[in-house]
Amino acid sequence: MAQHAPRFLKVVDESRQVVRECTVEDVKSRLDRGDQFHLIDVREDSEWSNGHLPGAIHLGKGVIERDIEATIPNTADEIVLYCGGGYRSALAAESLGRMGYTNVVSMDGGHRGWKERGYAIDG
Repeated sequence: MAQHAPRFLKVVDESRQVVRECTVEDVKSRLDRGDQFHLIDVREDSEWSNGHLPGAIHLGKGVIERDIEATIPNTADEIVLYCGGGYRSALAAESLGRMGYTNVVSMDGGHRGWKERGYAIDG
């Protein structure tokens, strides 16, 4: 796992103070039940192409603010974001909140946590 820079971790910690988070198990249970929500992978293109959570759509962190309104126009829709471990998704969740999205959650543990539990991966 990459060593993260202190200033990056500080910004992530600040974001985590204002966003809602859920666990990998929460998302797995919701998918198993067939709950309706938007599952968005905010990782880089190369990460996405190496596998992603079933049913996820890809809006990388670099473009999510630009493309979210066309993809999910209703700001009240439930959105669960994930990345590699839960850092970038927290930053993206905070950004979407500033854009008026009111039901955004960041999945702590991310793709790595999903894989560690042996859950299915698409792609």
